[in-house]
Amino acid sequence: MVCFVPTHGPGPDTTREESEMTTLHRDKLPHVAGPLTLTDGGLETELIFDHGYELPQFASFPLLERPEGRAEIRRYFDRYAEIARQRGAGLVLESPTWRANRDWARLLGYDEERLDAVNRDAIALMEEIRADHADLPHVVISGCIGPRGDGYRVGDAMTSEEAEGYHARQIAVFAGTAADMVAAFTMTYAEEAVGITRAARRAGMPVAISFTLETDGRLPSGQPLSEAIAQVDAATGGGPDYYMINCAHPTHFEDVLRAGGGWVERIRGLRANASTRSHAELDEATELDPGDPDDLGARYRALRRLLPNLSLLGGCCGTDHRHVAAIGAAWAD
Repeated sequence: MVCFVPTHGPGPDTTREESEMTTLHRDKLPHVAGPLTLTDGGLETELIFDHGYELPQFASFPLLERPEGRAEIRRYFDRYAEIARQRGAGLVLESPTWRANRDWARLLGYDEERLDAVNRDAIALMEEIRADHADLPHVVISGCIGPRGDGYRVGDAMTSEEAEGYHARQIAVFAGTAADMVAAFTMTYAEEAVGITRAARRAGMPVAISFTLETDGRLPSGQPLSEAIAQVDAATGGGPDYYMINCAHPTHFEDVLRAGGGWVERIRGLRANASTRSHAELDEATELDPGDPDDLGARYRALRRLLPNLSLLGGCCGTDHRHVAAIGAAWAD
């Protein structure tokens, strides 16, 4: 169903007309109901290691300002759309904006107005790609949010109030577009996730929170995953529509999930790394470790009994369309 959704106040530098954009799924996210939905792999690692792009600060969003960059991103998502088509699955398009927040953008020479424009443009490109694949069961556009800090380590942690204020502007920009939701990836500590959730809810946006985990299955902050989910839910009244795990290999968190508990039912998405290496090892690596796509697919399949509500499947660092194809095939088995 197509609906016109107000954004509870226009985002930065938008008019009232611009802030009331046509969205398809903001009122009800189809992949939360349970049908298989695929998403992409490790955009930045694929662009760097497989296609030879230089991405200063590991940021892909500057490519949106170059015709060849936009074409590359379109080709990238087209491959995942074809995999979804082969599996009769839906697709979530994550905008290439993981680094498109104020601190990282400033390092790349962006002021806030230019950053707002590139965030809006990222969603506009996702709209074009969705239109090209309208035959899929559903295509959800997600405004991708990354951490203020590194993503592999906590660094200077914010309070939840500080995090809400920091991320509010990017979320408000997404709310003024056709984005169906926002998703925060590679969250290293609970307070930042709380702030993002509150900012998203204030903007009228569905929100997913994805934590990254170390080899011991804990957040980089040292907090157990179960406690982080409980903390965010308690602080936001169960605000996230669902949780995800990303940027970790299944061998890092399988044992944590085996302990079970109601909290595992909140996890609906998984975007694992191809490599079993730790974050510290990956940070120092000069070559890509693509792992074994078939083994990764089998590990996803094995997680079905531990994550009963898992329905959104994709990859993270080191994965590409081969891994997602293997995951989709294993899931179908």
